Amino acid sequence: MPEFYDSNSKPLAYRMSPRNLDEYVGQEHIIGKGKMLRRMIEADRLSSIILFGPPGVGKSALARVIALTSSFRFEQINAVTAGVSDIKNVIADAQNPILSEGKRTVLFIDEIHRFNKLQQDSLLPFVENGTIVLIGATTENPFFEVNKALISRSTVLQLNPLTQENIETILRNAISDKERGYGDTEVVISDETISKIAYNSNGDARNALKALELAVITTAPDSKGRVVLTDEVIADCMQSRIIAFDKDGENHYDNISAMIKSMRGSDPDAAILYLARALKAGEPIEFLARRIMICAAEDVGLANPNALLLAVAAFQTAIAVGMPEARIPLAEACIMVAASPKSNASYMAINKALSDVENTDTGVVPMHLRNAPAKGMSELGYGVDYKYAHDFPGHVVKQQYMTDKTIGRKYYEPTSIGYEVKIKEYIAKVDEILNGQ
Repeated sequence: MPEFYDSNSKPLAYRMSPRNLDEYVGQEHIIGKGKMLRRMIEADRLSSIILFGPPGVGKSALARVIALTSSFRFEQINAVTAGVSDIKNVIADAQNPILSEGKRTVLFIDEIHRFNKLQQDSLLPFVENGTIVLIGATTENPFFEVNKALISRSTVLQLNPLTQENIETILRNAISDKERGYGDTEVVISDETISKIAYNSNGDARNALKALELAVITTAPDSKGRVVLTDEVIADCMQSRIIAFDKDGENHYDNISAMIKSMRGSDPDAAILYLARALKAGEPIEFLARRIMICAAEDVGLANPNALLLAVAAFQTAIAVGMPEARIPLAEACIMVAASPKSNASYMAINKALSDVENTDTGVVPMHLRNAPAKGMSELGYGVDYKYAHDFPGHVVKQQYMTDKTIGRKYYEPTSIGYEVKIKEYIAKVDEILNGQ
């Protein structure tokens, strides 16, 4: 049986890792009573799985529970430091009847997304023929980062951030556990302070336990031998609420997607929240400003032309001043886009026109609209009979502008929202004037 709990010199988060399913906290959607993974573990009939989710939610802990409770041989490698040779050694041992003692081997690969394609491919035949049962853990979306053939041979299970109640339970267990935690130390801490640790950990049990451990080992006992952990002590050890994502992970895409959809959906509060999360996580201000400009053009469009102007100004200002002041023009532009009337009519118009250009013969430019910069071109008909709009009532004149093959085609259809109401009225006025000519 693997020795995961053999030394108090190990970090508290490592020592408090659950030893069985009853000690495992959270992830009830995959490990609760009657759930598939729990049935697999309890029946000791495992198949390959890939666990993915943010740090500190119990991926490695779940693998350790399997190691401690199953009859399988358990091997563990970390993709950060391991290579193909390490995989070959595990496979060789698994195929050796003496070393394997006739048991099947579970291979746990932490940070499996760190393996390159060659390393992942080296696992395929042995997962396929059952030589090993693979348990992969990753903080990245495996559908992007893990070989599709490996995905197809495994069950992908997503682990969610732990709830505040889950974290509070884990902290109380650590405080009371005499073997692995601080049960032999008189730790005095209020329920409110425990809740603050749980809240600031943002679903990450490892960070919560790290904060508790740092607070305990750096706080001198009082005259009664008690370790008193106040809000001030915890605040000093934890500094601030943990950000739930970084700018390089899958959550980068989720957060920016949520920001854009909130702006499009006219919810300025949600949009500014996701902007704040992105800024706190260190997203480049140029990237955020570009996304706001795109949303202003695509989703607000001509319903409020000023939105794009402000977005461009915010981009230029943010680049010029840098952080932390850049947050202000970015916030202004984000709120302007979210709070503006919306129209994607211009976006739809260019897409329709591009589709025609790419897929049909749109004809040639009418001769009267062509330019005649060189002598002799007008004799060939270039620019002949062109009517200058400003010479006519209303500054419009009836003449053919579309090509022969696109006459009657409608690309831009203004909505009845925002400034496009005025555009719609103007187009109707133009039609009225032309019909009278």
